[in-house]
Formats: sequence, structure tokens, C-alpha cells
Amino acid sequence: MAVATPDAPSPELPGPLPWQRPLWQRFLSLSGSGRLPHALLLSGPHGVGKQQFAEALIARLLCLAPGEVACGQCHACRMLAAGYHPDLLRVSPEEGKRQIRIDPIRGVNAFVAQTAQQGGHRVIVIAPAEAMNVAAANALLKSLEEPGEKTQFVLLADVPSRLLATIRSRCQHWSLPQPQAEPSLGWLAERLGGEEEARFWWRVSGGLPLLATELAAPPARALRQQLHETFDALVRGAEPVAEAARLDRQSTEAILWYGIAWLEDLIRLGLSGDGERVRNADLLPLYRQAVKNARVRDWFRLLDYAREQRRLLAAGGNPNPQLVLEAWLVRWSALLRS
Repeated sequence: MAVATPDAPSPELPGPLPWQRPLWQRFLSLSGSGRLPHALLLSGPHGVGKQQFAEALIARLLCLAPGEVACGQCHACRMLAAGYHPDLLRVSPEEGKRQIRIDPIRGVNAFVAQTAQQGGHRVIVIAPAEAMNVAAANALLKSLEEPGEKTQFVLLADVPSRLLATIRSRCQHWSLPQPQAEPSLGWLAERLGGEEEARFWWRVSGGLPLLATELAAPPARALRQQLHETFDALVRGAEPVAEAARLDRQSTEAILWYGIAWLEDLIRLGLSGDGERVRNADLLPLYRQAVKNARVRDWFRLLDYAREQRRLLAAGGNPNPQLVLEAWLVRWSALLRS
């Protein structure tokens, strides 16, 4: 069963990220004039900062003495920072599950029927909103239509098109734009220890700052290096099933994510011949060898395969991730050696 719980612990109350200031000002204007929609759908690619924006918005809505951001000092802010606020309900898939089922949405409906204990807003956060199955989404419709006074829904989605149209139509959709380099590189440099590191990981992430910090973390770096060594080995004639066995403790979804990003680089290089257009510049020698050995249309086919397998894994539709990985590396190997 999916989880519907009070707020999870948070060490401090967040504010919006630097590149989110224009959207934050829109929120403040609507909130200050009493025109804030009762249901917001926040969307954007993973790594753009949806969760951080939502946390700042939630904190300010629940704050008893808000300024431009939550005050951080009132009783409501202290409760939120301590990890519990009675007027905040979060709904997400149960650990190890991929869907939000109907039972926690019934809990949302009961929560909406209550009076706010602190006399302010009641806030319901559903993330990822596209994880709701059809029954759960349909059960949410009545609360979205008749939310009651000072009730705020915040739905977060990487791919909002996967939500039922009836849910989308009852929310105001705010798409968080991908930031320009200037505001995000300074922020990244502070967290990654310098401008050179910031520029490298910003480029690898495709310009998504939060994703860049994830990719730069030691476990992700180690996986990336292991995959680099795997593909070098495949070029030299290594057995793909044996290479897949060496990756058996790693996330197949994460491996496919890297593979998709590298295939997109390969296709850019194959179509343009311009090494400046690839995200993973340190992999150019591998790319150039691969471009020599196969046609661009073959890389497109492998890209389609990887995307479809990752989609199936994310949806819980494939029972054997290791077989997916083996089949994928066999295909890579055939192209690298052709």
C-alpha cells in the first residue's frame, strides 16, 4: 500500500533556488492577492529543482508569520523543521513500490474534510503524481473539485502527460524551466568545490543542477567509471554477459540512464561530427571508435530499445532487470565490434 504520512524530517526550511526567482515571485503575488489556485501541478525534468521549490512553497504556506519566505521561527515552522506538522500530508509510493494506490488517496479525502489544526492552510503533497494508478487518480477528483477553504494541493510530476487528463484539468500547471548556465553554475561551484567541477557535471547532466549534484556524488561517479571501463572492455572484445554479471549489484535503471545519455551523445557526434556538442567530453575517444563501427540508424535503434526497457522497468513491467542488462550489452557489443 502506498504511504500517506505527516511530513518527513527536514533539517531546515528551504527557500527557492536562484534560477527559480521569477516563478517564486509569481507565487508570492498570487498568494498575497488571494488568487493562488487550490491545486498546483509542478512539472519539469528530474534535477531541475521541483522538490526544492515545492518545499519552499509548503513552508511559506504553513508559516504563521511569512515574509518573502517562511520565517523559520514560529511554532508552525519549528514543527515543520522538526519533521511533523498536523496540517501537512504527503502521499508517495510505499518504499519498494512504484504505484500510489487508492487507500492513501482515501486518506487524503478524509484529511481534506478536517479542520486545519493550526488555523491556517492544509497542504497535500503528491509526488510523483504520475505514480497514481487509475483508481487512485479517480478517487482524488472529488477533493480536487471541492477542496474546502485554505486547502492547497501540490502535485509534482516529471512527466505530467502520464497523469489523467481529468487530474491535469483541475490543476494549474507550472512548468519549471531548465535554468541558464549563469545562475546554476555559481550554485553548483559552491557545492562541488570549484568552477571546473561545476562546469563538467553541469554539462554531463544536460544543464540540470540538482541532477549534476547527484551525478557528482561518489556512488554515481563510481558507477560512471565502472561503465566507462565496461564499454572500453567491450571494444576490446570482452564477453557482454560476463560484463553484465560484474554490474549485477548496480541499478539497471541507472545503468540504462547513462547508456541513453551516451547514445544521445553518439548520435549527436555521428550526425554533426562536432565533439563540442556532446555532454560527456571525456568519453570522446570511445564515441569516435563507436561512430566508426556502426551507422547512426543502428544507434537510434539501440536508443529506442534502451528507452523502452527503462520505461518498462520504471513501470514495474519487467520481472528480470539482469536479463535486460545482458541483452542491452550484447546489442552494444555487436555494434562496437561491427
